[in-house]
Amino acid sequence: MSPLQSQPAPDAAARERLVAEVTALPGLPGVYRWFDAAGQVLYVGKARNLKKRVSSYLHRDHDGTRIGSMVSRIARLETTVVRSEAEALLLENNLIKTLTPRFNILFRDDKSYPYLKIDGPREGGAAAERRAGATVSAAASAYPRMSYFRGAVDRKHRYFGPYPNAWAVKQTIQLMQKVFRLRTCEDTVFNHRSRPCLLHQIQRCSGPCVGLVSREDYARDVRDAERFLLGETQAVIDDLQAQMMAWAEALEFEKAAELRDRIGSLSRVLHQQSVELSSLSALDKDVDILAAKVAGGRACVNLAMVRGGRHLGDRAYFPTHVDEGAAISADAAEARFEEDLAGPEASHSAEAAVLEAFIVQHYVGQPVPPQLVTSHAVSSELIDALGAASGVRVRAQHQPREQRRIWLEMAAKGAELSLARLLAEEGSQQQRTRALIEALDLDIADPAALRVECFDISHTAGEATQASCVVFEGHQMQSASYRRFNIEGITGGDDYAAMRQVLTRRYARLAEAVAAGRADTLPNAAAPAEPAANGAESEIAKPATAAKPRRGPARLPDLVLVDGGRGQVAMAREVFEELGLDISLIVGVEKGEGRKVGLEELVFADGREKVRLGHDSAALMLVAQIRDEAHRFAITGMRARRASVRTGGSRLEDIAGVGPRKRARLLQRFGGLRGVASAGVEDLASVEGISRELAEEIYRALH
Repeated sequence: MSPLQSQPAPDAAARERLVAEVTALPGLPGVYRWFDAAGQVLYVGKARNLKKRVSSYLHRDHDGTRIGSMVSRIARLETTVVRSEAEALLLENNLIKTLTPRFNILFRDDKSYPYLKIDGPREGGAAAERRAGATVSAAASAYPRMSYFRGAVDRKHRYFGPYPNAWAVKQTIQLMQKVFRLRTCEDTVFNHRSRPCLLHQIQRCSGPCVGLVSREDYARDVRDAERFLLGETQAVIDDLQAQMMAWAEALEFEKAAELRDRIGSLSRVLHQQSVELSSLSALDKDVDILAAKVAGGRACVNLAMVRGGRHLGDRAYFPTHVDEGAAISADAAEARFEEDLAGPEASHSAEAAVLEAFIVQHYVGQPVPPQLVTSHAVSSELIDALGAASGVRVRAQHQPREQRRIWLEMAAKGAELSLARLLAEEGSQQQRTRALIEALDLDIADPAALRVECFDISHTAGEATQASCVVFEGHQMQSASYRRFNIEGITGGDDYAAMRQVLTRRYARLAEAVAAGRADTLPNAAAPAEPAANGAESEIAKPATAAKPRRGPARLPDLVLVDGGRGQVAMAREVFEELGLDISLIVGVEKGEGRKVGLEELVFADGREKVRLGHDSAALMLVAQIRDEAHRFAITGMRARRASVRTGGSRLEDIAGVGPRKRARLLQRFGGLRGVASAGVEDLASVEGISRELAEEIYRALH
């Protein structure tokens, strides 16, 4: 029985109160939230007219539909009146991401797009930078650097993008190096060069570090690069051709040939883009193309980006709650249509519902291009609200022609292929889960409910010992539930003692709760966890298709894997016996003959004979996948801890007011912790972001 099926329906009195409350609503823009009898949020929506929109849920016949399933559980309503639909859009987006309602289509919040960044020269020049605490020399500021950037943009530098992925940025940087030969080296390297680097030798840099190009010529190259990135490609080519002819007339044939090669490189790139720049209008310079595809209970939105007339590539997004969310969104679109709010072009399809959810959740707080090309019609009211919220006039088109039509066809094909690949991968993963359940004869009716926790120990000759715990549930690795444990108080290299400590710390609280009959008072199924050592699980990239762990009372995993043979399994058995837990949950993954992959054997703590599944077993593939992830997670944590210990980074981390950025600036400026410790207060205060008071605090802490 699903969590929704187990929720009680509200009584008649509660429904009457709800109807009375809806009747009293104003006909103003706002956001509404539906709650069930248990207080769980069911759905968040916005409306131009709260009274009309909310009334449609209760006054229509929704029997036998997904929206009917939601309406039957509605027990309470909350509304917020706003001044405009644009404000409603912003509030709806924030609430959806905060509350993660069951009947809303949800996209993972990932707005960390990469940019191409060109540094100064900034306003005020080097003097202003020194006043701001920067350590950039006048020479470095006069020759702007081109670099890859990901993070929050500012007004000090120039940013181009966003790009759909890192590969697109790096490809563009390579083109800029070939054609405009801008430097990419760090300022610390630039300031200490005495001869040209390899990039100059292969004609990828003009060598400003050693004065091989004048400031005026380099500034012209920077301007040409910026114009190219902004879409003024033909003007840039014309200027380069004019320069080439001028050098030829001056009999400087080598310089003319150099410009000829640069023009050729630029022309080849434009030809590969298959774009006739002369046919592109101003609206085609910056365009986002959105194509949606729904199949097999899953959906994909493929976002392709065109910046400066160049197609930069695409990126696929996979939302959750597609079936329920699409049904509710389609009903909302129908209501808007009846209220004459969406316009005659409004679509009620699942693809249109997914597109609208993506637009709301993706573009709010994100730079919006002036032109959106969509595979299905979306609400014109939504586009207007998006434009009002972003301060940019946004236009949407779903039946484009010419070049935009080609872009849309490419994006639609990409969405279709990405969704097919996702469904195939999920089918394969589900098959592996079922195979493991059958191979171990686990009493689990729903394969998606299988929860596996796997442990591994990592250290370097006994130094910086760390244990990792990774979680598999819902046919996916659940990176948000990963944990690291710093192992202390044992003999270096004693893996058995380390395993005893990590298992005790992991399951002691849960064992006490189970014994006392109060397991449901703990947090989720990942409950007795400690925070990951050295910070949260920041280096694990969350897959776009990752499912969230099931909500419910805390419980033991169905399977506890330990990376090791009989010795580690025996240690795990002792811990479980001491805690009063079921030892049949413990399975060890023992290396096979010659430690070859595919020959692993499973060792059981309850005395069963070892099992060899075979190298082509789907169950063994899943076990190996989980085991390898635990090994990777343990190694990365151990290396980070070891580096911190060896460099003394933790001494800086312990100083209040010294965060990761300031710590990195200090270490980079002085070449490591030893250099920081030997620096005086005045030297420390000269680092960007370090005040006089903080410099004195750092000096006292290190002496």
